[in-house]
Amino acid sequence: MNENPADLAPELCLLIAAVLGLVNGLFLPRTSQWRVAAIGAAGAVAGLAAAGVAATRPDLMAFGAFAIDPVTHVTRIVVLASVPLVLALAAAPVRGHPRESEHYVLIMLSALGTIMLGGATDLLVVVAAYLLASIPAYALAGFGKDAPGTEAALKYYLMGAFLGVIMLAGVTLLSGVGGGTAYPRLKAGLPDAPDAVVAAGVVALLAGLLFKAGAVPGHFWVPDVTQGAPPAVAAFVTTVPKIGAFAALYRFGAEALPDGAGGWPVLVAVLAAAAMTLGNLAAFGQDNVRRLLAYSTVSQAGYLLVPVAMAGRTDLAEPAVLFYLGAYAATNLGAFAVVLAIGRDGLHGYTGLLRAAPVTGLALAVCLLGFVGTPPTAVFAAKVLMFGAAIDGGFGWLAAIAAVNTVASVFYYLRWIVPMCRAPDGPFRPARAASIVAVGAAAFSVLLGVGAGVALAV
Repeated sequence: MNENPADLAPELCLLIAAVLGLVNGLFLPRTSQWRVAAIGAAGAVAGLAAAGVAATRPDLMAFGAFAIDPVTHVTRIVVLASVPLVLALAAAPVRGHPRESEHYVLIMLSALGTIMLGGATDLLVVVAAYLLASIPAYALAGFGKDAPGTEAALKYYLMGAFLGVIMLAGVTLLSGVGGGTAYPRLKAGLPDAPDAVVAAGVVALLAGLLFKAGAVPGHFWVPDVTQGAPPAVAAFVTTVPKIGAFAALYRFGAEALPDGAGGWPVLVAVLAAAAMTLGNLAAFGQDNVRRLLAYSTVSQAGYLLVPVAMAGRTDLAEPAVLFYLGAYAATNLGAFAVVLAIGRDGLHGYTGLLRAAPVTGLALAVCLLGFVGTPPTAVFAAKVLMFGAAIDGGFGWLAAIAAVNTVASVFYYLRWIVPMCRAPDGPFRPARAASIVAVGAAAFSVLLGVGAGVALAV
């Protein structure tokens, strides 16, 4: 155990940036509130540098409940790299808003909770991190007063509160029969506990974490919030919180549960199959691009659950989860950045985009094909690892379902891509900042895919 606060330098950088941003927002004139976004981006970059340094050091346990290991390193790096991109996407839409600085601070605080969620090795810390990641996100979803997102935000909040209470019940059950809340204690105590109670506790805990991950059965908020909230907020809530949720799910399965306890592999595998299938089926008929991306994120959550189900069963599970998180974050942020840059929600609104704005259109095509798993994008390498983990873990049937869903998903992504190649119906004037984010994210997705071997070796 290590109690050196410097071990939490990445988290402290983000926290300090949030506090400084909140304080500065009290005194800055409305026309200068953008500086809070600059403070947040600087804090994230500083935290990213600290996370990179920490990744070169041996693994350790900070304060007895926060692991600093490869899972935490990837969570830190992906979240902290995503924060400046989200702040850049949010800056133009909220400029001049009376609560502009609070908007940026809420993004930073939710991101901080996400990182804590990924590194927590104690159920009580998981609950605290869940709340820190969730409550600012609820406020962000309903940020525009009387906007279309208000109803979606209420649904988001009510579902989060309800499933959060169920998660607390699961924590109570598991700590009662396991003799504690720390993962090592649970690993030692749960083998002697009644199987039915352990299974009930696992299911209840999954309720909260799957809500955060936007996976079945906690996915009902995803399409409404994605369509109703501002596009930058939609990009954030469908990307960043998922990173911490999947890291927490994998860590719980690998470090807290004895092999097969609570029916973990089969339960999570069934949920993975349900999420990828339901997400794809629901996306087929969508004409609103934001709802299409929403159901796409549900299906991607299903793919991510495959290596989570294999936690502790194969050595491929951990690299599959971690690499997929990085690949998914870049691809999803890139796709949402194009939606924000173009400012249109209907599929027909993208007709001719590749001809009228080739760079932005190419970035969108790369991201959409990346979701499918087209080489050489990063998601292709991630899906190869995912299939390998499922087969090596003895769940060939799950790999087959994932393969069928991957092929089926091509249909609705092509519904968006094909019209982009036609003659444009009118002019396109993509927003510059969002276009830059989109191009950068798409380029990173390709570079990460090409350099997958090097990235995995590190």
